[in-house]
Amino acid sequence: MLEASFWGLIQGLTEFLPISSSGHLVLVPALLGTEPPDLATSAMLHLGTLLAVLVYFRRDLLEMLRFSEHGKLLIRLLVIGTIPAAVLGLAFQSFFDRISETPRYVAVALMVTGVMLLATRVIALRARRVEDSGNGDAAFIGLGQAVALVPGISRSGITISAGLLRGFERAEAARYSFLLGIPAIAGAGLFKGIELAGEPGGIPGAVYVGLLVAAVSGYAAIALLLRLIRRIGLVPFGVYCLVVGAIALVVL
Repeated sequence: MLEASFWGLIQGLTEFLPISSSGHLVLVPALLGTEPPDLATSAMLHLGTLLAVLVYFRRDLLEMLRFSEHGKLLIRLLVIGTIPAAVLGLAFQSFFDRISETPRYVAVALMVTGVMLLATRVIALRARRVEDSGNGDAAFIGLGQAVALVPGISRSGITISAGLLRGFERAEAARYSFLLGIPAIAGAGLFKGIELAGEPGGIPGAVYVGLLVAAVSGYAAIALLLRLIRRIGLVPFGVYCLVVGAIALVVL
C-alpha cells in the first residue's frame, strides 16, 4: 500500500506540474534502485490523474456534454489538438518505449524540458483566453503535446509554453494544457488497460489506494500551478528540471 501511495503521489504531482511524469517514473526508480510501477499500478494511476482533471474542470466538461457554443468550441479544439499525438504515438510507440528503457536519454530529455521552460521568460505576456482559440492554436499546441511523447519532455510544460507562444495569458495557457490533457491521459490509461487485459491475475487492492492518492495530489497540483503560474511563471520549474536531469545524468 505504501509503495502504491508513493507512485500515486509521484504521478499526481508530475502529471500536471511541468516537470514530466514519464521522466520521473523512469528516473526515480533508476536513482533509487527499485522497480518502476507495474502495469496494473501504472494504468490505475492514469485513471487517478484523469479523475483529478475531470473533477477540476467539471464546468467545462458539462458545457461539452450540453453541446453549448462554448462546449462545441472545446470539443473541436480537443479533437484537433489530440490528433498529432495520437498519430505519432501509434506510428512510433516502439521508439518511445526504447527511450524509456534508457534513463540517461530520459535525463537529457528532462534537461531539454528545463531549457524550454527557462526560455518562456523571454516570451512577451499577452492576454488571450481559451475562448479566443482557433484551429491553428489547437494544431500548434497539439504538435507540442506530440513531442511530449518522448519520456522526459513534460506534456504540460511544452503545451503551456506553446500556448504562451500563441499569446495566451499564463493561467489560460495552463487551462488549455490541462483540458487538452484529458483525451491524452484517458488514452494512455486505456492503452495500458488493454495491455493489462492480457496479463494474468486481477488488480491488487493496494493499487486503488495509489489511484486515490494520484487523484488527490493531481487535483492539488492543478490548483497549485494555476495559482503560481501568474506569480512566478515557469522558470522555477525549468531550474528544477535542469538540476534533476543533470543529477540523474551524472549518477546514472
